[in-house]
Amino acid sequence: MPDKSDRDNIEELCQRLLAELRPHLELQKSQSFLEEIIGDSLQFVLDHPNGLDAKILKTTIQEMRAAFTVFAPYANQKKVTIFGSARVREDEPLYAHTVKVASELAKHEWMVVTGAGPGIMEAGMKGAGAEKSLGVSIRLPMENEANSLIANDSKHVSMRYFFTRKLMLVKESQAFVCLPGGFGTLDETFELLTLVQTGKSMPVPIVFLDSPGDTYWNQVNAFIQDELVSRNLVSGADTSLFFITNNIQEAVNEIRSFYTNYHSLRYIGKSLIVRLQHPMTDEQIELINEEFGYLCTTGSIERTETHKVELRDSDHPELPRIKFSFTKVEYGDLRRLINRLNSFYPVVSS
Repeated sequence: MPDKSDRDNIEELCQRLLAELRPHLELQKSQSFLEEIIGDSLQFVLDHPNGLDAKILKTTIQEMRAAFTVFAPYANQKKVTIFGSARVREDEPLYAHTVKVASELAKHEWMVVTGAGPGIMEAGMKGAGAEKSLGVSIRLPMENEANSLIANDSKHVSMRYFFTRKLMLVKESQAFVCLPGGFGTLDETFELLTLVQTGKSMPVPIVFLDSPGDTYWNQVNAFIQDELVSRNLVSGADTSLFFITNNIQEAVNEIRSFYTNYHSLRYIGKSLIVRLQHPMTDEQIELINEEFGYLCTTGSIERTETHKVELRDSDHPELPRIKFSFTKVEYGDLRRLINRLNSFYPVVSS
């Protein structure tokens, strides 16, 4: 452990190196974050980490940098992540079901993101087509290469760690379709639910899709109801975070309808700003307050102008918006509020 004089020297060295790098950072919006990354990295080196810790940090940075590069060209395209088993064979009904739902979503201009492996992941890419597929594979002893549909594609990135892979499977997508799978699929699904339930991730449509006659997700839901909701381990409203169906068109409509009125949200100070596709009428504002006013810590749900911070960030300043002081607890009910906002402009099936 370095003494005070050593720590002072280390801090001085870090500041000198940062000063030399600062001219390369000043033109970037993320300057302050980049300075912290560099500062923390320098401190990490000077902390004399052991080999394993250094390897983990090095690999994490390398993998995230590679993944960001792969996804960057598609930042403005709608993306849906498909989770499901690698063990599903091509001749099984679930495989064909996955091909069809991916194909239908691609027709509505959604790109499909999968773990790039065999089974459900391959089926999703087959349905979407190569041009609309992005893959994030994991290097495993039994699954060391991506499927042939994406293996040599620039829209594929390979990762060593599950946590970096899961981050990219969740971070870039605006919707999720979860098909039956094993431990890995359940891990991905429940982490996704946890992120949305706790407000660590934005509200998104999450579809639990079975093939006709299968009961996989209904059995999972029975466990949630009987063992989690009944014991108050999760809220009953948290079941609003997902939608169960075995029907392709219902799955596609669930995803499309989520964005018929709702656009996005962000926090500014104590206010939750909800951006909308359509302006709210007086009657709609009144209805929303009657049904969801309890989500406000103070005041009510009301229309608002574009905040100066949103103008500064060019954060969809053209859209109408509402705001309220959200409790930051009932995220299942926040999802129900979004559903209600969307109900004013129902999706047209096609």
